[in-house]
Amino acid sequence: MGTAINLTAADGHTLGAWRAGPDDAKRGLVVVQEIFGVNHHIRNVCERFAAQGFAVIAPALFDRVRPGIELGYTPQDIEEGRELRAKVPDAAVMADVEAAARALGARPLGIVGYCWGGTVSWWGATRTRLFKAASCWYGGGIAGTRTETPHCPVQMHFGDQDGSIPLSDVEAIRKAQPKVEIYVYDGAGHGFGCDDRGSFNKAANDLALKRTLTFFDAHLT
Repeated sequence: MGTAINLTAADGHTLGAWRAGPDDAKRGLVVVQEIFGVNHHIRNVCERFAAQGFAVIAPALFDRVRPGIELGYTPQDIEEGRELRAKVPDAAVMADVEAAARALGARPLGIVGYCWGGTVSWWGATRTRLFKAASCWYGGGIAGTRTETPHCPVQMHFGDQDGSIPLSDVEAIRKAQPKVEIYVYDGAGHGFGCDDRGSFNKAANDLALKRTLTFFDAHLT
């Protein structure tokens, strides 16, 4: 099982994080939260990657607004998550992601994120040079920053029934980033990789996870 730790960002901000996996792991992974905090689902994601041999850290990106945020998936939770997200500057988000990366040490690093974290994972590829691979799951903000230049290989996963991310956005990303691996899953909606949500789609999740692990196997060497 993982454990709660503290990180310090370059600007001096102290934040919480969830750390899992073996200390002597050959590969490291930053897991980026949805708009619901480092909650039960994100901790479970960390444990699953840890079981695959990764050293994993999920930084608590809402700690800059209010520490210890763990939301569920009700309409009220979604509204609160969006409000919290709006209060965290993008530069601060990246500072906290970089703090997690530094805490993982000098091993090859990947980044994976979900929902808001899917967008942040894209930024991990474009706004830092700390990662050797990025896997982005249903990041709604990717289309708006699709012209940024990635510094590492990137893989993306979207559902064709995602009410938050139209397929026109996916095609715009594909056109802007022809070298990025982009997968679209039939019958999958937003949050298809979260088994705490009604939108969970096991078939899509299992395939996207398999592709993510294969991708990291290829690039985190």
